[in-house]
Amino acid sequence: MKINQIECSLIEYPLPAPLRPAWAPGRVFNTTNCTLLRVHTDEGVSGVGAGPEVGMLGINTFADLVAPYILGKDPFMVEQISPYLRVAARDGSYPWAFEMALWDIIGKVTNQPVYRLWGGFQNRMPAYASLAEVPSFEEQVERIHLLHSSGMRAFKLRLRRPSIKEDIALVEHVRSVFGDQIDLMVDANQAHVMPSPKPIGAWTYFEALTVARAMQDLNVLWVEEPLPRYNYHQLAQLAEAVDIPIAGGELNIGLHEYKMLVDMNCYDIIQADAAFSEGIFQLRKVAALAEMSFKKFIPHTWSNGIGLAANLQLAASLPNCPWFEFPVDPPGWTVAARDFMLKKPFQVDEDGTISLSEAPGLGLDLDELAIQRHTKQHWISNRVL
Repeated sequence: MKINQIECSLIEYPLPAPLRPAWAPGRVFNTTNCTLLRVHTDEGVSGVGAGPEVGMLGINTFADLVAPYILGKDPFMVEQISPYLRVAARDGSYPWAFEMALWDIIGKVTNQPVYRLWGGFQNRMPAYASLAEVPSFEEQVERIHLLHSSGMRAFKLRLRRPSIKEDIALVEHVRSVFGDQIDLMVDANQAHVMPSPKPIGAWTYFEALTVARAMQDLNVLWVEEPLPRYNYHQLAQLAEAVDIPIAGGELNIGLHEYKMLVDMNCYDIIQADAAFSEGIFQLRKVAALAEMSFKKFIPHTWSNGIGLAANLQLAASLPNCPWFEFPVDPPGWTVAARDFMLKKPFQVDEDGTISLSEAPGLGLDLDELAIQRHTKQHWISNRVL
């Protein structure tokens, strides 16, 4: 079997309401975007992957930095192909959708879901609602009530208000309303923000320490990204100073960076994302390193329905992954908006878990009409072997 054609599409879908995410202070998003990739083989089996939309840079990465060197290769030879993707990531942007597509092909050929090919630890996972915005206290409670009524049992709140005092007060308020009915996590988004009109800044070590201690007292499960991404020494110092787990790593790049995070004890929970770094199989190496260091690996998965599917296959194959991130924050970020490219959007069951399909590969059924309707740019390699 050989890879004989590659397609890449830039897709833009209108959101049902404006989205003001914590990781882009002052910005308003009216659309969601993704880079959709299809990899075809000479035996008629195709695989799909997707990553963040970065304009023509996304297409150029696959057209100029990936396709010329990977066309003609055996899609089963993932470790042979991965180095090309690392080089493309250095000189381009987010080529990791390609590795998703390879495993989608492998799963289809072997007639197995990917997570079972990797040893299958569980086929149903506890999910937490990963919220996006920093609304008023009353609005935050209303959103949690709505999602709780649909089955969600755990919620990750965003902490990027004008002061840490307000952030702590928000979590105190939510805990006072819901008590122990729900599990809580918090994400400070201090490691990285998108280009934004409002001051970006970041917490100091002492602010992060204050928040972490307060969250510990409120029985929060973890504090995510409390300090800048490469502030390794203070991250390790913070993790040592508090009993609450510290989490992060969603946009670190390269296996070497994850090894450093584990070796230096920067995080108790590693949160790499297959759409943003390395790919799903390479991140199994990171998860194994975390496991051997008695750490958890809980993938970040804020991208799109295909990226969610890939990270879900990864998560379900791991013995050290107790939760799965489920991005949802209506009215702006809905399941329908996140998974518009899928005929069957992912849902959380009434017991707060998300189940895995037994369909082969990534288990996806694409909505071709929706994809066609919302495609802005399309590229296809002209080489058929």
